[in-house]
Amino acid sequence: MVRTSLDPTVAWDRYRSEFPIFQSKTYFNTCSLGALSTRVTAAVRQFTDLWEANGAAAWYGPWLGEIERLRARVASLLGASADEIALFPSITAALSAVASAFDGVRRPKIVLSDLEFPTTVYQWRAKESRGITVEMVRSPDTLSVPPERYAHAVDDRTQLLVASHVYFTSGVIQDITALAHIAHDRGAYCLIDAYQATGQLPTDVHAAGVDFLVTGGLKWLLGGPGVAYLYVRREVAQSLQPTAVGWFAHRNQFAFDIQHFEYADGARRFEGGTPAVAAIYAGRAGADLVAEIGLSQIRRRQVELVSLIVDEARRRGLHPRVPRRVEDLAGIVTIPRADPAGVVKALAQRNIIVDFRPGIVRLSPYFYNTPEECERIVAGIAQLETEGLA
Repeated sequence: MVRTSLDPTVAWDRYRSEFPIFQSKTYFNTCSLGALSTRVTAAVRQFTDLWEANGAAAWYGPWLGEIERLRARVASLLGASADEIALFPSITAALSAVASAFDGVRRPKIVLSDLEFPTTVYQWRAKESRGITVEMVRSPDTLSVPPERYAHAVDDRTQLLVASHVYFTSGVIQDITALAHIAHDRGAYCLIDAYQATGQLPTDVHAAGVDFLVTGGLKWLLGGPGVAYLYVRREVAQSLQPTAVGWFAHRNQFAFDIQHFEYADGARRFEGGTPAVAAIYAGRAGADLVAEIGLSQIRRRQVELVSLIVDEARRRGLHPRVPRRVEDLAGIVTIPRADPAGVVKALAQRNIIVDFRPGIVRLSPYFYNTPEECERIVAGIAQLETEGLA
C-alpha cells in the first residue's frame, strides 16, 4: 500500500521536477552524490558566462561576491555567523588546516570511533609517527557509538574528540551536543564531520557547542564536488594560528604583502588559495534550494520516507540495520547483502541507482523521492533475492 505525503504544504512534485535524472532513473544515492538540479546547471552557466564576458574582471564584483554569499548561506543552514565559515575544495583540505593549528605536544591524543569515514581517520593516522596518538572508540553494534564511550576515552591528554553527526555506514544520528560537553569537560576541542547531516538535519552549531564542523556540497546540499565548508567557533578561531594557509587567510589579501603575514579574523584565517569558482556557484545554488524548502520540512519528509523503507524492508524479510527508533536515523537505510556490489549492479540495469559499502546496500531517499519509489526499490531488492541475485 502506497502512503501519501504527510506534509501536503510543500509542493514536492514541483521540486522533484527540477531534477532531470528522474525522467529516466530511480535515484536513491544522495548519500554519495546529490542529484543535479536545473538551478545548479544554470548557476554554473552563469559562472561561465561571466568568465566569457569579463575575463579576470569577473573577480572584482560577481565572483568575490558569490563567495561571500555562499559563506553566508552555509552559515544560515548551520546556525552560525558568516565569519565562522571557511571555504575549501574538500573536507581533507579543511581538516588539514585545522590540524595545522595544533602541535600535539601537550595534548597529543585524538579520540575518534571505528565508524568514521576514512578521511577523518587518515588525517590523524598519518601523524602518528610525529607524536600524535589515536585512540579508537569501538561501536558496540556497528550502528552508532554511545556518548559514554567517548567520555571514557577522553582525558587530559586529548586534543580533539572527532565524530560524525550521521554515520556513513548506518545513517544513525549522533548526539553532538553531548560530545561537545564531554570534550570541553576535559579541556579538549570537539570536531564534527557533518557531511552526511547538513542539508537533511536542522543544525545549530552554537546551541550544540561544537568547536569545529566540516561539511560540503557533494551530498545533501546538492552542490556537487569541489566545495567544502569548515565552521570554527569564533572564540576558537581567534585563539588559533593555523599554518596550512594560503593568501585567502591574510587579513588584507589584496595588499600582496609578502613581508608580513597577519591572520584574517574568524574562520577565514584557516583558508587556502583561490577557490574553484564554478563549484562556488554550484554550491550556492544547491544550498539555496535546500534553504528555500527548509530543513524542518526536509527532516519531516526524510522521516516519512525512511519509515516507509524500513517498514517495507521488514515486511519483506530484508532485515534493515536500524536503531530502535526510526527518528534516530537520517536519510540512509542499510540492508545487509551477501553481494552488495552485485545488488547495486543488478538494480542499475533496471535504472535504479543505489550504493554499497562492505556487506551492505545503502538506500538514501531525499525530499525529491516519492513513497511509491520507496516501495518499488525495496521490492526490487526482494525480487533479486528470489532470483538468487542478492
